[in-house]
Amino acid sequence: MVQDWNCLFTAAEPGFSDAGPFAAHLRLPTLGALRHFLDLIHIKYCLAKPFFELPDYYPVVELRELLPSFEADPWEYTKLPAFSLVAFDRPVRSFMEIFQFDRLIPPDAKLRADLARENMDANLSVLLSRLPRTMQEVLRRRFANTDVADLAAYPALMPYLASMDRGQVMGLHGPHPREMGFYLAGVYASFPSDLDTEVKRYGVRIGKFSMDDPDTYEQNRNFVLQHLMELYGFPVSSERRTSAAVFARRLHRMGERFLIRVLGQSDRTLTTIYGPGPSVSYPHVDKIALVKAADIPEDDNPEKLRDEGWFLDAEKRVLILKVVYRQHKFSPDNVRQERALSVLRQEIIHPLTGKTLPYEGLIRSTANVHLLLNDIVQGEHTGRTVYKRVEIVEDTDTEEKRLKFLYAWLSKNQRRIIGYSDEFFTNIEKILNNYLLPADDERFYKVRSYHTEALNRYTYILQARKVRMLEDLLNRNIKGTRIGYAQMLAESADLMLSLKFEIVNYFDSLVSAAIAIGESMLNDRYVVRTYIAKPESRLSQKGLEIKRNYGKLVTLIDDFKSIRKQRMAGNRRRDGDVEEKQAAS
Repeated sequence: MVQDWNCLFTAAEPGFSDAGPFAAHLRLPTLGALRHFLDLIHIKYCLAKPFFELPDYYPVVELRELLPSFEADPWEYTKLPAFSLVAFDRPVRSFMEIFQFDRLIPPDAKLRADLARENMDANLSVLLSRLPRTMQEVLRRRFANTDVADLAAYPALMPYLASMDRGQVMGLHGPHPREMGFYLAGVYASFPSDLDTEVKRYGVRIGKFSMDDPDTYEQNRNFVLQHLMELYGFPVSSERRTSAAVFARRLHRMGERFLIRVLGQSDRTLTTIYGPGPSVSYPHVDKIALVKAADIPEDDNPEKLRDEGWFLDAEKRVLILKVVYRQHKFSPDNVRQERALSVLRQEIIHPLTGKTLPYEGLIRSTANVHLLLNDIVQGEHTGRTVYKRVEIVEDTDTEEKRLKFLYAWLSKNQRRIIGYSDEFFTNIEKILNNYLLPADDERFYKVRSYHTEALNRYTYILQARKVRMLEDLLNRNIKGTRIGYAQMLAESADLMLSLKFEIVNYFDSLVSAAIAIGESMLNDRYVVRTYIAKPESRLSQKGLEIKRNYGKLVTLIDDFKSIRKQRMAGNRRRDGDVEEKQAAS
C-alpha cells in the first residue's frame, strides 16, 4: 500500500520514475517501451492522483463495468482528467497524415544551442496557445528551459495535456533508424470520424443492412453501432471515444502499427487500442482502472495481495487492474450475435514496481451470480445500474426498481447466461421462475409493463440456450465429448420440438438461427450419402433410426419456416394498416 500518489512506481524500472530533475532526451525506441512508460505515467497522474487528492469525489470503477457488454455511464465527473492520444511506430509527417494537429518540432541534442533554443520556444508557444489562460503563465515559468516535445518532460506536462479538449500525437524521430526514439509530435489533434460510413459499411458486411431493404437500417442500426463500438472497447458514448474507435479502425485497415489511448471523465478507465499491423483481424484492446475488490474469495488468498503490497489502498481494497480482451467476429448463425468482446486475461499492477500479476479471480462472470440475483429479486441488493441507457436505478427497495434492475442485469449478462452449463443455470432458472412466474401475480399489477420486459428478456434467454445447444449438436460436440450422427439428429429433433412450443413468445433472430442450424444438419453430405439416399432395405437398425430422426427434423424445420412466414406476413399487414391510418389522417 502507498501513502501518497507521489510514491507510485518509484521502484519501477530505471528511467520510468519521475522523481527528481528531468532527464535529458529520454529515449524509448519501441512501441512496447512507450506503452510501458505511458502506463506508469497515466496511472500515476490520471488515476492515482485524483484518487488520493479527491477521496470523497473519485468513484472507483465497479468490476462489472469492465465486463462486456459495456454501458455508457451517464455521470460526467468534471473534476477528473481526460485525454486522447495516438502514437505511430514511425516518423510523423504532418502534411502526409490523415488528420489535423498542431505540430511540435522534435528535440535534437546535436543542434546548435541557439537553434535548439528557438525550437524549444516554438514548441512551448504551440502548447500555450491551446491551454486555458489560467494555466499559461504557470506553464511558461515551469517549462521555460525545457523542451516540451521531449518525453522526459511528459510526466510533469501530463496535468496540462489532460485539460485539453483534443488529442496528443507521438511519433519516432532520430538521425538513423537504429537511433530513433519517441517524442511528443503534436497536440490538439482531431481524430477523423466518418461514423456514418463505417456503420453502414459494417452493417452491410455482416448482413444486418440491405441495399434492397432500407427498413433493415432502422431495425438494426443500434445493434450494428453497439457491436462496432464494442469491438474497439467502448460503449455507444462520447465523441472522444467514438472518434478513437473509428480512427483505430481506419488505421488498422491501412496496415499501420499504432497505439490509441483514451481516458474519459465518465468511465475513469484507460482504454488502449494497440494495432500490431495487418497480421491480425482487429487491433488489441485492454483497459486499466482503479477497482474495488471487495469480494475476493478466501481461496484466492487476499491476504497475500495485502502482504506483498499489491493494493493501492488496502483499507478500501483498491487495486490497479488491467483487463485484456479478445474480439469475436460476427456470425449471423451464432445465437450470441451481440458478443463482440470477452475477457482474455486479467492482471494486477503493483503500485510501486509497476510489475504485473496474472490474477483471474476478480472479474468472474459466474462468481456470486446466484447470490447477486437472489439479492435483486428479494430487494436486498444495494447499488445502482443504468436502465435502458437513460435512467439510473438506485437500490432495489421497490417492485419497480427490482424489475428494472433485473432487466438491466439480464440484458448485460445475456450472452454469458446463454453459455452457462446446465448445472450452473439450474439455480438461476429456479430463482427467476420463483420471482417472475406466475405472470399474473398481484405484485406486478401496477408494474405490468416492467414485468413484461423482464419476463420477455428471460424468455429470450431460455430459448437462446436451446438454440445454443443446437449449435453444439451441429458441431457434434457435447461438453467436450464427440458424438455420432444418430445422437446429433435424435437430440436435435427433441430440442426443436421443445422449442416449437416455446415460440409462442416469438423472437425472429432465434427462429432464423434454429432454421439455419437445422438445414446445416440436413445438408450434411455424409448423412445424405450414407443414410438418406440409400433405400431402407440396405440400412442397418441404426441407419433406419437416423433416417427416421432425419425425417422428423425435416418436418420440424418446415413447421418453423411456416411459423416464421405467418409472423412476417402479419407484421407486413400491421405495417400496412399503420401507413393507411397515417395517410387517412
